[in-house]
Amino acid sequence: MRTALTSLTLRGRCLVAAGITLLALGMLLGERPLVQIAVFVLALPLLSALAVSRQRFRVGVRRTVSPARVPRGQDAEVLLEVTNADRRAGRLWLLSEQLPADLGRTPSFVVERLPGGDTAAMRYRVSGGRRGRFRLGPLRLRLVDPFGLVQRTTSGTDGAPLVVVPRVRPLGAGGPGGGHGGGGAGARRSIAVHGEDDVSTRQYRHGDDLRKVHWRATARTGELMVRLEERPWRAQAALLLDTRSGAHLLTRAAGPGPAAGSTPPGPPGDPAPPHDSLEWLVEAAASIGTHLAQRGAVLRVLTTGGELTPAAGPAARGAAGLGSTELLDRLATLGPGRGAGLGQAAQLVHRAAGEGPVVALLGAVGPDDLTELVSVRSGPARDVAVLLDVSSWADPAPRSRRGLSGTARAALTAQLEKSATLLRGAGWQVVVADASRTVESVWADLALSAGDGAGSRPGGTLGVPA
Repeated sequence: MRTALTSLTLRGRCLVAAGITLLALGMLLGERPLVQIAVFVLALPLLSALAVSRQRFRVGVRRTVSPARVPRGQDAEVLLEVTNADRRAGRLWLLSEQLPADLGRTPSFVVERLPGGDTAAMRYRVSGGRRGRFRLGPLRLRLVDPFGLVQRTTSGTDGAPLVVVPRVRPLGAGGPGGGHGGGGAGARRSIAVHGEDDVSTRQYRHGDDLRKVHWRATARTGELMVRLEERPWRAQAALLLDTRSGAHLLTRAAGPGPAAGSTPPGPPGDPAPPHDSLEWLVEAAASIGTHLAQRGAVLRVLTTGGELTPAAGPAARGAAGLGSTELLDRLATLGPGRGAGLGQAAQLVHRAAGEGPVVALLGAVGPDDLTELVSVRSGPARDVAVLLDVSSWADPAPRSRRGLSGTARAALTAQLEKSATLLRGAGWQVVVADASRTVESVWADLALSAGDGAGSRPGGTLGVPA
């Protein structure tokens, strides 16, 4: 524990003020009994401070967070165990756990006369209303004298981590990236040539499973050959996230959710809707990226500020791409960035996507922003763009923090239509998402249009390879 600080409580300060007043009056009026009372009143806080400052205590603190990684919108339970490591029983301890404002209110507890060596267990819950990496603690302990005049405050240096990751919505089959193994046109070509299993062979070695002998290769070479059952090709998929602060209407209020008194727009029945367009984008990236990674795609995640790589560095990503757990960990701390256009992001897409599909999650973009992105994508895969109707996250009142005037709304709507037309003309599949839509419904549109084949359908989507 850190060095303790002894101070008067409000009651102690009032008593000192009363004692000084009585002493002044007694001396002014020459009343000796009044002076004696004043001396007694002033002595009480001094004696209490001496008693509290001489108290010895050794406290051990242990926290168990369950779960330590929680999706946004859910709670985590914390078991706080406080052990009196001294031989003597403690007195009145007032405990308060220091928490970031995003996790909710500070929990407080009272522990009275905890015997030496005993442990007091307390539980509290934290609200994962916002993404991020947080630290629970340290614990603040206050010792108070029996009269409540003096307190001694000390804080620990320990804590426990908590990671609030974006929600992962369950997505159905289909959509970009194809079917098993990441799919796409390249995957179909690979299977057509090699078959479902790789028929590459090598010479038989002692101990090899005889069931893996490749008889055709054995007959052709005259030596015993075995199959190498490894898939020679894995589909590559790239997620492009438009994280520019100017492309979103952002919520800046601190706390476990939206600003007090405000109700964020969202799909009906969603208890924790995304509080702004960037949060919707991150949730979509988490859901789509996890879905593609679980289907075997080599996933690359690109933002307008650079590529997301594992915490250990780009080399840790390996040939398998960014895994679903690493993706959620990186998205947990992803925030808005600077940048005026998508030029740098387009170059990243050009280098990273290869022939695999690109899923672009875009905020408020204009045709000028998309020109370079469209020019670098001419591969065999059918790319997908989800355009966010950012104006749907605006407050109804034009003069509020996130309000938009009628002119601004009309300009954003016209820009959205022009961008969708440009992307469709370049062969992209386009779907528009607003605050009332879920990630699942957007993905269902993609899967439905994939089943229908190429072409337009109501709702603004085009076909994608399945």
